[in-house]
Amino acid sequence: MRNFLIDTDTASDDAVAIIMALSAPDVKVLGLTTVAGNVALDQATRNALITASICESDVPVFVGAEAPLVRTLQDAHWFHGANGLGDVHFSSGSRVAESEHAVDAIVRLTRDNPGLTLVTLGPLTNIALALARDPQLAERVGRCVVMGGAPCCEGNVTPAAEYNIWVDPEAARAVFRSKLPIEMVGWHVSRGPSVLSDAEIAAIEAFGTPKARFAMECNGRARSAYQIQTGEIGLSLADPTAMAVALDRTVGLTWSRHRVAIETQSELTRGMTVVDRLGVNSDAINADVWGAVVGESTGADVLWTFDSAKFKSMLYAALAT
Repeated sequence: MRNFLIDTDTASDDAVAIIMALSAPDVKVLGLTTVAGNVALDQATRNALITASICESDVPVFVGAEAPLVRTLQDAHWFHGANGLGDVHFSSGSRVAESEHAVDAIVRLTRDNPGLTLVTLGPLTNIALALARDPQLAERVGRCVVMGGAPCCEGNVTPAAEYNIWVDPEAARAVFRSKLPIEMVGWHVSRGPSVLSDAEIAAIEAFGTPKARFAMECNGRARSAYQIQTGEIGLSLADPTAMAVALDRTVGLTWSRHRVAIETQSELTRGMTVVDRLGVNSDAINADVWGAVVGESTGADVLWTFDSAKFKSMLYAALAT
């Protein structure tokens, strides 16, 4: 069994990603750690519990950071609905969150399960706090799959930035400067052929399973918001694309390793993931900007192209059971 730890600001696409992990027969999800982002922390936690209930899972849920490191939270209600689940109301059953704080849980679980896969689906606040608590955490993580960023392309919250990085760029900067083995799955891979068409959505609904019904119902608002945002018709599922990579890295077709700097000062490009794709940065000139000091990260694996057909097959398999 592979051990996963999932950090999430649980809204509609996070929920589908969590279902994929909880449905994988060779994966044990050690915990869901919640963070403020798409919705406030209490709602993100409730949504994580709802998703676990839908999957009939007893995965523990740990409550984390209620705000970005230094900024005021700016949620994504306009995209996911006020409750993060398309304003459709679901029951979380009798499940409640654990008393242990998410940051403590991240530190403990990485100590107890070296080599685990850490999947981040929201702002990186919890991960930055855990690294500050225990910098050696980075060396205990086998893979760190980050849903975030807009490498060399437009963002989904500003022209320069993707939402998860933009919400807490200071946290993202700390994480990308760490020794974590980051695999960066940007917003771009959830577009184009990865978008579910109306016919594909109907096919999922026809599965008739609780997972399939929940996945499509809670993403109704996101489906219409995506069309307003991009002019494209269909359902884009960013977090599930990252989860697909975590479950099977070969779904990512083209990768390359680069230094990635996170912009924290500019209002125009706040949260931009600046990828040194051509290697033009000089460490001697920009050491502070790029975190290029001895012992710090030498970069991240950046995903450029994606096997959308394989992703959809993985998604269908999770929702059909």
